[in-house]
Amino acid sequence: MANIKGGRAARKRDRQNEKARKRNAVCKAKLHDAHKKLFKFADANNREDAEKKFKEFVSGLDKAVKKGIITKNTADRKKSRAQLKLNKMAK
Repeated sequence: MANIKGGRAARKRDRQNEKARKRNAVCKAKLHDAHKKLFKFADANNREDAEKKFKEFVSGLDKAVKKGIITKNTADRKKSRAQLKLNKMAK
């Protein structure tokens, strides 16, 4: 509990922060897994599966931005790098 001093409101805020931290950790873990699967398929030159995972990854990033878990610039950077990986795979 971060807010040692304080009364009821501080304890409530600590509970809320803990719930949000757990919720955000789950979302970030899903994004990390989607990213790893996408790059695994891209490295194996499996185009169809890689494109399917790319759509899932981008969708997850957009949802995370909407919920405020990651920033828009971070999501855009990750999307760009994933798209570059797919483009290189085509060659």
